[in-house]
Amino acid sequence: MKEKKDGLSVREKNFCIFYLHYGNAFEAAAHAGYSQPEKAGLSLLSRDAILKEIEDLYKMRSDRLVRNAVSGYERLAFGSVDGAVRLLFSEDPLAELERGCSLFNVAEIKRPKDGALEIKFFDRLKALEKLEGFSTGDQHGIADFYRAVIGGIRDIQGRELNEGQAEE
Repeated sequence: MKEKKDGLSVREKNFCIFYLHYGNAFEAAAHAGYSQPEKAGLSLLSRDAILKEIEDLYKMRSDRLVRNAVSGYERLAFGSVDGAVRLLFSEDPLAELERGCSLFNVAEIKRPKDGALEIKFFDRLKALEKLEGFSTGDQHGIADFYRAVIGGIRDIQGRELNEGQAEE
């Protein structure tokens, strides 16, 4: 097996990536190519190097998701609505769409029976409130979820260690 500088083989590293994706040791081990995934998955989760790698991957993923969320909320809060306005007043809305007008801030487009075009935008104030939460470190959800998963893995590892000591 090929070793990496952090001591994990390529297959072990793949296990960590698949575990991040599936949240299931059996599936992760099966997708990583282990012949006995039920045994390998639990065995891998009992190793500190594997847990550290999973924790690092969760952190990177969480950080990336937070950065993406901040970028999206900034676009909603401060972005231009000129593409939607051009679409609203255009004689040929399809041609305007083909020209590539940005509709990122648009929540809904309707065409009522009278043939007019209704455009609803995302709430800029809510986007600003979300951004304020990110700046104060008050964002909930993603990071809490990852911390709970890592805590669960550590609990399983602790139970297996205690059961192993009880058998001795």
